[in-house]
Parts: sequence; structure tokens; C-alpha cells
Amino acid sequence: MQILLQAAALVPASIPSPDWSGFDIPLPWGTLRIHAYALCILAGIIVGLWLTSVRWARRGAPEGSVWDIVIWAIPFGIIGGRLYHVVSSPDAYFGPGFDGTGDLWLIPQIQRGGLGIWGAVVLGVLGAWIGCRRSGVKLTAFLDAAAPGLLLAQAVGRWGNYFNQELFGGPTTLPWGLQIDADNPNFPAGMPVDTLFHPTFLYESIWNIAGVLILLALDRRFHFRRARLFWLYAMYYTLGRVWIEAMRIDDAEQINLFGITTRLNVWTSIFVFVAALIVFVLLGLKGRPEPDTPFLAGREPGADDAIDASGEEKAPVRDADSSVSDSESRDNLPNNQNGARIPSTPTEEEPAFRDGDKPVTESPVTGSSRHKATESAPEAGTNK
Repeated sequence: MQILLQAAALVPASIPSPDWSGFDIPLPWGTLRIHAYALCILAGIIVGLWLTSVRWARRGAPEGSVWDIVIWAIPFGIIGGRLYHVVSSPDAYFGPGFDGTGDLWLIPQIQRGGLGIWGAVVLGVLGAWIGCRRSGVKLTAFLDAAAPGLLLAQAVGRWGNYFNQELFGGPTTLPWGLQIDADNPNFPAGMPVDTLFHPTFLYESIWNIAGVLILLALDRRFHFRRARLFWLYAMYYTLGRVWIEAMRIDDAEQINLFGITTRLNVWTSIFVFVAALIVFVLLGLKGRPEPDTPFLAGREPGADDAIDASGEEKAPVRDADSSVSDSESRDNLPNNQNGARIPSTPTEEEPAFRDGDKPVTESPVTGSSRHKATESAPEAGTNK
């Protein structure tokens, strides 16, 4: 018991603020700052791609096609995430009330933080659609494969908010309260320097990791298709985002709807949840697709072999061996007695004379009719 008490005393009563936020790389003309926020985003992309590539391969997709898709999806997603953040938190960029006192040069500086998930998903899906069309695979199949990986990437990427000391919640006395440096520009004005805050980044990270396990278990049980797992991901994520977003105290656009004023991201989460639920149910009424394949119609393996260079469908090619019958083969066998060719099957009885001058008689060997030689014997081995 004494050992447990001593161990408990060693556990910090709060989450300390980070004392590291990145490192510098010396260059001939200065230094290149590598921010911890960017490293967290990169780590999230890596683990998300790993899980997605494993699931995509199990669907029977073309080898390497996941990279052909994400090379479009990731840049589109980053741009979309940044644009959504700028729109939802415009004061720093355009000034309060768009009075022009902001700094537009801050918009491309994503290393400072600020990526909105909704913009990232919308434009990321657009980029994925481009990549899927070029690779000949279904976007819906890829979204189902990528949904758990996307949630895992968000779980890891959220730790960038910790290193930036941003997007935390209100004050708390809980033992896992988050310390924020008093001299940090994100520290709320007027609060005591020893104030602890809700670590909303940690709440969301844990929520997302739990969601990855839930999505994987449900997909193994039900084998979702037509992007239903993706819409299930949207429902799960927004369900957690509503209560986590409501805890945050950073500046954000406030929207009044139905007599309720709250953050833009809260309303967005609610609307996305409802829309995802409706789409999920409607897709479920259609049943499973037939055939269940990740390939677009006409882009299945071997489909190109049925189309020639002019785009016309090729005529079926018969097996060369089967195109020659046994009877035709036997027609070419010589008669061992006189060298004449032996027909494969008896023919119908022919008239006694053909062409009026050559008598026809039955072969004593085969019973088939042939012309009687009147002048000289036929040359052995001559084909008919």
C-alpha cells in the first residue's frame, strides 16, 4: 500500500505544458524551423495511410493505387482544411468585423496551426475522386477503406494542438488539467497563471482512437459497402466533436440558430451528423452492390484486352487446337497400301461414274469410293 501511495505521489496532478515545439535546421542563408505541429500532422498522415493501404489491399484493389489516390487527396485536404479555418476564424486574417486590420500573410502559414476538418474532408474527397477516376476504382470503395485510417490520422494529428498550446477548454480542477504558459499568446487574459484547462486535444484523440476500434469491429461484422462506413465515421466523429467543441474557449465564429448562439463548428457538426445519418440509412436500403468489386465498370483486370486500339470490341478468338476437327486431321493420313488419302468418315453413296469418263469403285480397305486408275497410279503423298 505504501508503494502505491508513493507511486501516486509521483504522478503529476496536471498535464504540464510542453517545453519543446520544434527544432531548427541550419541552412547557408539562415535556419529552417520544423514545427512540432507539422510533425504531428505528418505522423498522422503516415499512420492513416498505413491502415488505409492494408485495408485497401484486402479489398482486392490494384497494387500501388492507394498512392495514386492520396497524392491528390492529401494536398486537396490540406488546402481545404486551411480555407475552412480561415473562414471560421477570420479575425486574425481580416481583422474584427473584416475591418482590414488582420494579416493576410498568416493564411499560408499552416505551421502556426489552424486546419478545419470539414474543409479538409470535403476537398480531400474531391482529390480522392480525381485519383480514383485515374486509377479506375470506385470512390465509395476507397472511402470505406480509408474511414478508420482517417480517424486514426486525426487522433495523432490532434497532438499538434498540445505543442502549440492552443484549442484547449475552460478552467478545471481535474487532475488531468492542462497547464498553459502564462506568457503564451493563447493564455486567456485575466486568469490566474496557475489555472488549469480542459485538454480538449486529449479528449478528441482518445475519442478518435476508440472510434477506430469501433469502426474496424463493425466493418468486420457487417462488411459495409457503398461508402456506408465513411458515413458511419462522419456520424461518430461529429457526435464527439459537438461536446468537445462546446468546451473550447478559443475565439471562433458564433452562429445563432433556433434561438441558440454557439460556435460555428458545433452547428456544422450537428448538421453533418444528421446528413450522414440520412445517407447511411438510405444506402442501407439498397443492399450490397453486385458485383462487389472496387473497380469501376470496364476497368476490371483484363478488361482492356477485350478492346482493340480503335476502341472497338475485339472478336472472340477460338482455340486454334479446337478449330481443327479430328475428321480433318484424319483426311490427311495416307493409305498405307497405295499412298492415297483416307477419308475420315464414309460418304454417301456416289454415282458409279463421275465426269462421265472415270469409273468409281469401293476401296477394299476402307469401303469409301475412289476413282479407278486407268492410266497410271497416283503419286504417293499428294493432298486432295
